[in-house]
This record gives sequence, structure tokens and C-alpha cells, in this order.
Amino acid sequence: MLAALATAAAIVVAGTGAPAARSDDSQQKKVKEAAEQSARASKAFEAIMQVPDKAIPRDLLARAKAVAVFPRVIKVAVTVGGEGGRGVVSRQIDGKWGNPVFIRGGGGSVGAQIGASSTDYFLLLMNDESVEGLMKDKFELGGEAGVAAGPVGRNAGAGTDALMQAAILSYSRSRGLFAGVDVKGVVLRPEDDLNRAVYNHTARELLSDAIDSATPSEGLKSFPETLGRYSAKSSDDR
Repeated sequence: MLAALATAAAIVVAGTGAPAARSDDSQQKKVKEAAEQSARASKAFEAIMQVPDKAIPRDLLARAKAVAVFPRVIKVAVTVGGEGGRGVVSRQIDGKWGNPVFIRGGGGSVGAQIGASSTDYFLLLMNDESVEGLMKDKFELGGEAGVAAGPVGRNAGAGTDALMQAAILSYSRSRGLFAGVDVKGVVLRPEDDLNRAVYNHTARELLSDAIDSATPSEGLKSFPETLGRYSAKSSDDR
């Protein structure tokens, strides 16, 4: 009888341990996935900033409240085109870029299009209202917050109409070509299954003042560190 009870107890322990192990494995996979996403965003941002005369102006970057990057968005079109992608956003707090928060972007287009392309998209959120938009379940660019194709180059400067009027400045890089781009109608949503797995918080919590995310976590540093290098003024800019 005692032997039977011992065996039953062992089965119960083994049965309860398996889901925990699977949960731990899932958590580790999510953290790895998040780090890879941060690294891809960092690499994409590095690529556009390599040529200062054609890059995002550093003065605009330094003034931005947050920066979002969607690396390698795949667009496939035959007669109805659709695009979507996973991205990261980092908020600037007291001159420091916070942990990458994970978001998704998607939109649609209709027309006689054939082919496929991979494009990197970049958004500079220039005011607090645009950052607050990312805290919602759904945020349409060009709807609640004005969005404009961003200027490029060293002298594209702070006095442009785009900076004065737009809450969000947008850019894209495809096949090596980089320029401001119109992204009106694109919808952004938080990827909170990943945010919760990595931080145990939602995008809304991470982007609000309630959670201090200005110190990047180990393994996720690449994106905010890259933003920090390029938003700091170089000797050429002074």
C-alpha cells in the first residue's frame, strides 16, 4: 500500500514538473527572440546612419521622444498588396534610451502590383502625444497623430515644415535606397505576449512614466545603445 502511494506521488510530482519546465523553455525562447529583434533593429538603424549626408538628421533624433524601427518588413503583392512587420520602440527619458518595447505594424494597399520586397521602416515620434498613441491597443498613423516623410541629411534641419507640423517623421530603406516615406494608414499594435514574457509588463506600462525602462536590460541593449551613439552630437555637428 505504501509502495503504491509512493508511486502515485512520484507520478503527480513528475506531472506537475513538466509544465513548469515547458514554461521555462518558452520564457527563454521569448527572451532570445526579443534580443534578436532588438539586434535586427539596431543593425537596420546602423545601416541608414552610415552616410551622414543621407541619414536621419541627428538634431531630429536627439529631439525625438521615441524611435520605432521595423526591420525587414516583407511586402508581397499581386493585385492586392499587404504589409506587416514586427518592430521595437525605445523611449528617450532624460537623454537616455530605454529598453526596447515590442510592437507590430500593418497596413494594406490595393493596386496592380507584382513582386515582393523587404523594407526597413523607421519612425521618429516627436511629441508626448505620439508616444501615448503607442500605449493604445490600436494606433493608426496619420489619424490621431500627424505623420510626414522625414527629411534626410546633415542640413535637413530643425526648421523644416515636417518637424514643425508632424508628430511623427517616417523613413524607409529598401534595396539600399533610403528616404522619407508616407506611412499614413499603417496601424501599430503592442506585441504584449512578448513584452510580458520579457518584462512582465505591457507596452502601455513600459512606455508610461509608471515603469522605469531607461536602463536597458542585458541582452536587449543593442538597439538603445545604437540610438544613443547617433543621438549624441559628434564633433562635426557641434
